[in-house]
Amino acid sequence: MTDLTAGSAGLDRIREDYTSMTRRKRVYGGILLILFVALMAAGFRTADMRNAGSFADGWNRIFDYPAEVLTEAWEKIGELPANLVEFFPALIETLNIAAAATLVGTLGGTFLALMSTRGMALWPSLIPVFRRISDICRAVPEIVIALVLIFVLGGGPVPAMIAIAIHTAGALGKLFSEVNENASLKPVEGLQSVGANWSQRMYLGVIPQVGPNYVSYALLRFEINIRASAILGFVGAGGLGYELRNAMSWGQGRYDEAAAIFLLLFVTIVVVDQLSGVLRDRLTHGSAKGAAA
Repeated sequence: MTDLTAGSAGLDRIREDYTSMTRRKRVYGGILLILFVALMAAGFRTADMRNAGSFADGWNRIFDYPAEVLTEAWEKIGELPANLVEFFPALIETLNIAAAATLVGTLGGTFLALMSTRGMALWPSLIPVFRRISDICRAVPEIVIALVLIFVLGGGPVPAMIAIAIHTAGALGKLFSEVNENASLKPVEGLQSVGANWSQRMYLGVIPQVGPNYVSYALLRFEINIRASAILGFVGAGGLGYELRNAMSWGQGRYDEAAAIFLLLFVTIVVVDQLSGVLRDRLTHGSAKGAAA
């Protein structure tokens, strides 16, 4: 009887501790939410005060520019096929920038991931160093890297490719390292026991396990890099973004060209998104089915 009473008292105490902990978490969460809303409101108010005109005065004209572009594009609808053909080489350049940056970034991310994963790193003592390198690569925005490289190398697609590749290596290095954490080290240990070197252990013992996830993340990053390469064109890095900046800067009279570039970019992103989605699904589900079999 005493044991039952003691057990009941223990359960009550645990229940009370859990209830008080839940209550504290809700209070802290409410305080953080209030602080977040207050900071957002203060930031919006400060930004609105520093603008040339307030948001309240200009919100009703937010659709004026898209309306002008669409109106002029509709008036010159007959020139749309010619504009699409004219800017198609710029689209190819944008895709080339994204593809080259994704390839280089994937190779760099693979190296950073393998060198920063315990049990796989060639130099275990340098794991923190490679992790910080990965953090730095993905912490600096592509546009900042591109601006520096354009200052050094001049305008063109090469600075854009390098900038996107650096950021891609950092981002994929983080994602790949998380995939590596779930890989089995038994094949690596077995290869090491028969005298395989580090590259052989990684190529034969690790890559077959993580390869499908690597490719899936790389395809996802390729979609992101297409958008990034178009954005970097605004700072003189070539591709569709450069042509779009010129068309938008010229103003009325070339809005039909801007609409054609928007259309090319939109269709390309949708097509690449659908194709890469199908490939990622086959890779992930196909590998899962193969493992189950």
